[in-house]
Amino acid sequence: MNMKLKTMLLGLSVMTALSAFAQKPVYLDTGKPIEERVKDALNRMTLEEKVKMIHAQSKFSSAGVPRLGIPEVWATDGPHGIRPEVLWDEWDQAGWTNDSCIAYPALTCLSATWNPEMSHLYGKSIGEEARYRKKDILLGPGVNIYRTPLNGRNFEYMGEDPYLSATMVVPYIKGVQENGVAACVKHYALNNQEFNRHTTNVQLSDRALYEIYLPAFKAAVQEGGTWSIMGSYNLYQGQHACHNKRLLKDILRDEWGFDGVVVSDWGGVHNTEQAIRNGMDLEFGSWTNGLSAGTRNAYDNYYLAFPYLKLIKEGKVGTKELDEKVINILRLIFRTSMDPYKPFGSLGSPEHGQAGRKIAEEGIVLLQNKNNVLPVDLNKTKKIAVIGENAIKMMTVGGGSSSLKVKYEISPLDGLKNRVGSQAEVVYARGYVGDPTGEYNGVKTGQDLKDDRSEDELLAEALQVAKDADYVIFFGGLNKSNHQDCEDSDRASLGLPYAQDRVISELAKVNKKLIVVNISGNAVAMPWVNDVPAIVQGWFLGSEAGTALASVLVGDTNPSGKLPFTFPAKLEDVGAHKLGEYPGNKEELAKSKHRGDTINETYHEDIFVGYRWADKEKIKPLFPFGHGLSYTTFVYGKPSADKKTMTADDTISFTVNVKNTGTREGQEVVQLYISDKKSSLPRPVKELKAFQKVRLAPGEEKEVTLTVDKKALSFFDDGKHEWVAEPGKFEAVIGSSSRDIRGIVSFELK
Repeated sequence: MNMKLKTMLLGLSVMTALSAFAQKPVYLDTGKPIEERVKDALNRMTLEEKVKMIHAQSKFSSAGVPRLGIPEVWATDGPHGIRPEVLWDEWDQAGWTNDSCIAYPALTCLSATWNPEMSHLYGKSIGEEARYRKKDILLGPGVNIYRTPLNGRNFEYMGEDPYLSATMVVPYIKGVQENGVAACVKHYALNNQEFNRHTTNVQLSDRALYEIYLPAFKAAVQEGGTWSIMGSYNLYQGQHACHNKRLLKDILRDEWGFDGVVVSDWGGVHNTEQAIRNGMDLEFGSWTNGLSAGTRNAYDNYYLAFPYLKLIKEGKVGTKELDEKVINILRLIFRTSMDPYKPFGSLGSPEHGQAGRKIAEEGIVLLQNKNNVLPVDLNKTKKIAVIGENAIKMMTVGGGSSSLKVKYEISPLDGLKNRVGSQAEVVYARGYVGDPTGEYNGVKTGQDLKDDRSEDELLAEALQVAKDADYVIFFGGLNKSNHQDCEDSDRASLGLPYAQDRVISELAKVNKKLIVVNISGNAVAMPWVNDVPAIVQGWFLGSEAGTALASVLVGDTNPSGKLPFTFPAKLEDVGAHKLGEYPGNKEELAKSKHRGDTINETYHEDIFVGYRWADKEKIKPLFPFGHGLSYTTFVYGKPSADKKTMTADDTISFTVNVKNTGTREGQEVVQLYISDKKSSLPRPVKELKAFQKVRLAPGEEKEVTLTVDKKALSFFDDGKHEWVAEPGKFEAVIGSSSRDIRGIVSFELK
């Protein structure tokens, strides 16, 4: 080919390209508002293309429209890190070598920071990892309420209080979505147990629904602006939550104005017509029909796939709902993958590791510290005895869909050794054998924790190591195995597994400087609480677990975490168990012969969940909601209000001085609870309505101001179906926990 012809052809190709660019579809024009782009794209799609968009095409993706340049939607499990890649049509690992992530602390730990700044840091960091991995939807965070300490999935949620959960979820969402990744808040709604999670039909009052179980979801929509929400497995009012008209249409869309995508939990859809009409947008699942085993790669058989297309072609349903679903998905696509200004993200960076460590350190809770055993004084220490399987066991693998393949994980034992260095000898004894395995969905820890010694042999070794140590640190609690802190199963009891109570009790007899670190996402019974001087709630802390724990234990970091849920002394001190309905109606459970039988469960405790129940029944908890100690001390002044009366369209501010009277810097969480002194409906003794975390140097004093409005004084009236603030007398109860009250201010609502 001569040069002249080459030049002419090149010119033609350039002109063709420029012409094509000039005639680009309106939906690609980033200068146009998103709604115009959505409408234009929708008008160009065929019926078949629309139906393909609303159901999965692989384990974690749904189809785009290649003909129009509309990309696929890719989701990934969170909420504590970015799940490793699996095969297109199977749960087995894809075998990538570049999909290892940073594991962040479990959400119970995040909530325990009582610090919205930590929540934003968490969301921003995990969002950057999701964006780098080219994910459009992060399946998290979770905000289901902690109704019972037996729920295997509590570690993924933010505790028992609707106000705390609502406050902490909003910055997480904003941090994630700043990266052009949609947060998918889950599991909407009333998914408060894992036992019979597909067949439990929840029955409760509207008052409990609106006051306890919905506020965090509402805040996620109206304050956080979440771009997606995941339906839950359970039923409500006899209808599965993933196609529940009351939840998805009446409340989510009509009352709250949600304009994002409703994603099904995997296999959460059970009925085509209900999914069409009741607000489900995007169906994901595991097998042929989204739930049970079936033919490989049979996504066309999903409820919102060929069955839907067939109904349309037979004239049995119209396309109005289909267009609504596609519009929602297109809107999400333009907000995420087709946003030309989205950042690139980053994966496994040192900054992300440090973010995880910072959140972990701030969320660790010092539960008990008799005789100031903590922090460990390395200047006077020659030997530290570390006991317990949880000192060495990796906790990032297992637990269900939150299981991760991490770039690294520092164990508590290694973290302590790294920090102590040559200052003291650190010796280890197993103490107990729990779950020696280390694999979930093909991700392997590489640890071999098998130990055939008897319980007595393990105990004898632990006591021998402990008796002459300057400090004994027992790392125990739960793990991510079935019937512990794990998806798809609830715990068998409140007690510690693997005979740990015996080991702890015996260690307390041979060494008076015993520290118990409870690694869990749940409350546990502590029959030895009076015999152990120091107890630390260590959570599941992710990649930097050992570093963060060591920092708190030796005093580099002053603990400032507060409990986001109540530690009951015994299971009968929990309303859901005292009133006898968990895990469902006893007669129905006894008669049930098939796994798919629906079991009704009534929330008899109603609005009295967590500390609300303990206050009402005058029960002394093991450790109360909001509790957490420090290595310094704080003194509160007398609180005051800026006025004695307020009106319905007004606010009232409460001020209290807080002083650090100790010798080191620390942080305190000032908590404000509202008490309604006289109401036409039963109300809790008090309810959390404001809080602020304040940092103080030794001797420093700061003024803390907390403001509330009519909303903080209101209850939900079932009969009127509206929020009501009744005129009358109220109290602002200010404390360091729900039971450590430092001052009360009376005021009146006119």
